Amino acid sequence: MWSLGPVGFLSPWLLAALVLLPVLWLILRAVPPAPIRRRFPGVALLLGLRDAETQADRTPWWLMLLRILAVAAAIVGFAGPVLNPSEREPGTGPLLVVADGTWADARDWPARRDRIEGLLAQARRDGRPAAVAVLTDPPQETVFIDAEAAISTLPALEPKPWQPDAETTAAWADTLEGGFDTVWLSDGLDRSGRAELLEAFRDHGRVRVIQTPRRIFALRPPRLEDGAVMLEAVRSPTGGAATAQVVARGLDPAGVERRLAAATLDYAPGAAVAEVALSLPPELRNRVTRFEIEGQRSAAAVALTDDALRRREVALVESREARETAELLSPLHYLREALEPHVELLSGGLPELLPAAPDAIALADAGLLPPAEAEALEEWVRGGGLLLRFAGPRLAGSEAGRQGDEPLMPVRLRAGGRTIGGAMSWGEPKTLAPFEPDSPFFGLEVPGDVTVRAQVMAEPGPELAERVIAQLTDGTPLVTRKPLGEGQVVLFHVTANAEWSSLPLSGLFVGMLERLAVSARAGTDVEADLEGTLWQPREVMDAEGRLEETDTRAAVPGERIMAGEIGPDLPPGLYRGEERSLALNVTRADTALAPARWPAGVPVEGLAVARELPLKGWLLALSLGLLLLDALAALWLAGRLRGAAALLALGLLALPAPEALAQERAPLGPQEERFAQAATGSVVLGHILSGDARVDETARAGLEGLGRTLTQRTSVEPAAPMAVDPETDELAFFPLLYWPITAETPIPSGAAYDKLNAYLRGGGMILFDTRDAGIAGFGATTPEGRRLQAIARPLDIPPLMPAPEDHVLTRTFYLLQEFPGRHRGRDVWVEAAPDEEPVPGMPFRNLNDNVTPVVIGGHDWAAAWALDEAGMPLYPVGRGMAGDRQREMAFRFGVNLVMHVLTGNYKSDQVHVPALLERLGQ
Repeated sequence: MWSLGPVGFLSPWLLAALVLLPVLWLILRAVPPAPIRRRFPGVALLLGLRDAETQADRTPWWLMLLRILAVAAAIVGFAGPVLNPSEREPGTGPLLVVADGTWADARDWPARRDRIEGLLAQARRDGRPAAVAVLTDPPQETVFIDAEAAISTLPALEPKPWQPDAETTAAWADTLEGGFDTVWLSDGLDRSGRAELLEAFRDHGRVRVIQTPRRIFALRPPRLEDGAVMLEAVRSPTGGAATAQVVARGLDPAGVERRLAAATLDYAPGAAVAEVALSLPPELRNRVTRFEIEGQRSAAAVALTDDALRRREVALVESREARETAELLSPLHYLREALEPHVELLSGGLPELLPAAPDAIALADAGLLPPAEAEALEEWVRGGGLLLRFAGPRLAGSEAGRQGDEPLMPVRLRAGGRTIGGAMSWGEPKTLAPFEPDSPFFGLEVPGDVTVRAQVMAEPGPELAERVIAQLTDGTPLVTRKPLGEGQVVLFHVTANAEWSSLPLSGLFVGMLERLAVSARAGTDVEADLEGTLWQPREVMDAEGRLEETDTRAAVPGERIMAGEIGPDLPPGLYRGEERSLALNVTRADTALAPARWPAGVPVEGLAVARELPLKGWLLALSLGLLLLDALAALWLAGRLRGAAALLALGLLALPAPEALAQERAPLGPQEERFAQAATGSVVLGHILSGDARVDETARAGLEGLGRTLTQRTSVEPAAPMAVDPETDELAFFPLLYWPITAETPIPSGAAYDKLNAYLRGGGMILFDTRDAGIAGFGATTPEGRRLQAIARPLDIPPLMPAPEDHVLTRTFYLLQEFPGRHRGRDVWVEAAPDEEPVPGMPFRNLNDNVTPVVIGGHDWAAAWALDEAGMPLYPVGRGMAGDRQREMAFRFGVNLVMHVLTGNYKSDQVHVPALLERLGQ
């Protein structure tokens, strides 16, 4: 390609024809237009006369210029001019396209993928083999293949929520062989190993870098200081003063995720870090699940919260005797000192504390409880509470724990207690034995100076071994535990003060309470307690900061989490231990961002490039227009313009008149035309956007999974599902629209309601899904149900009724008795049918002669249908084989639903079979 300023030419050799334009000028001057011919009788008198001086008339200069411009436009047009041509990579060798593929690329990843596709398309035109690599997931072997084949791999490229590992990328670079040119799409951040990798690329050929100057933000994990949540965010590059909005999101009392609070980060000029303190009430702070920088779509802009941020409420039950005891001798003094920095403490009597629904209740040296209090306390524990009991003289002398397996006692106790190392006892005070691997305290260091002088003893029994979670060196239990309903009961066989042991005086006491989830500490103390523990990932985060549930990943050792090296085997997300949860974020408390710097010999360009605009069509159209003007001018000079106009008018009158249209339709724009082509090329299922990106992605994955099932089991082969916005998109293209309802789904405008009503009247179907398992009765008791009522009120919906057992939906393809999704339930609302009596001998009634325009339920069908690229379910449904059966029934309902939409009432027509057979004499 030869370029002239912003215009390039695909066939520049054709421009050589421009040198012939002066010759054309001379030819046109020598050949004037034909003269006007008039019949005039007097001309006969001039016959035979000769003019001594004759001179031919010349073509007017403006007509010659018009013709020259027409020919020049045609020549330049055939030369293939292109406005803003992309710069072609010189050379014919292989091309390696490398992308960092980190969380910093997530915000503009579609643009980066388009740029990679453009680079590969350019390599294809040049006949160059190419290869693509993402540094966060480098290939084991880099093979240069045809550029067209490389383009087909681009849809599988996705950014990762971690940074490239320097050792891994260096090992991959060592496998590269031969000469090739490299185009590196940088995320703009500097990191270890970048300079060495650049030198490795330069050893093989030329290197070109594509990098945008955009600003990158990262939110450090939140921390608690003096009751306030401290939020810090770093940016790169620094620049002048700037602000960023941090939003706290969490669940409201109804379980719906909402924006709970917001704060503004103010960056001083040149500052890389900004900090803000967010003061929240404990109840609201405990509901926060994540903080995020608004407008930044990346994993580093999201900070997940865990138990370290949630100050739990612990109730300390005080007896009247304890309140009258000296402070240092109080059974609750050391317990209060250990818990006060980390939890919200409540004090009082048990009847006053239970209605407050604390997370844990501590009973210090409590004997037999009154029956009413014991019953209420047991109900609270079964509901998920933690009862922490400590021994003492009162418990040792009472009958508590003597009557077998009591609900509020983890083990059966012996009468009296055990004194060790006193004047009236044998032996020395006992020390603690190392914690067993199955103990929640495993990994905590046992100090040698912690001794026990007295304890309550447990009666031997078959269940004792599995309930002991800490013991002394002589094998006697120190701490026992048993589950009770959804909660648990824990007993320390020593006092909560220093009367029987030195345990409450040691730091081990705080660590044991933290492991039991009585308290939650932040910072390095928590990291130190990770040794010897296992953590199961529950939700993992992608590069855009979205959480996805997972139950297929293996548990991660606590030592691996302590290292904090985010990677493929340790993705960011929420991890669950035996007693508490832990948030593993992309950033750490010391995370810093630095912009990438490149040597002077490496060219750096921006990500955005001017769009190529071919000018060939425009120039050829201009040439044709100029030639048309030339023809009109020649007719005018020859005096034949009026005759030509008359002939043209007669020709137009002879053409058949177009069919009159009652209403002219505006032409489709390019985007609307692409949307129409994609929606009408095959059967396409659509989902209406709910306003929640996560819900919309689940809807898309669900319809895609349903489409796979239809392709495998029926003759219907749907294309990829499409997101539909009723405000702007045409709805008539879709036979079925899935509409997930959230509490914040936007209400459509009046124009959108007109389109929706026209769609319903035209035979379309909308599947409303409140996803709340609310028995689908318009779900008025849930926020989603109330939002559905508000959305459906202006719709032209016929009377509805729960789908009867013999509705056509129960037999369009499969015979079904229920329509489960991720939630079970029978009631699904459809168009009400006229009352019809059953036909004798027929199992079905003539319920409905049309396709129901709406189906309403709350079973979260999309989550049950959703599959990943490998065909594995994305969301759990039920448990074990029962869950698999429920998911299968959900797929069958989806198949029945689509077949009902596409085939109408042919199944319902089976009720007429007896009458038809009778008419035929059968």
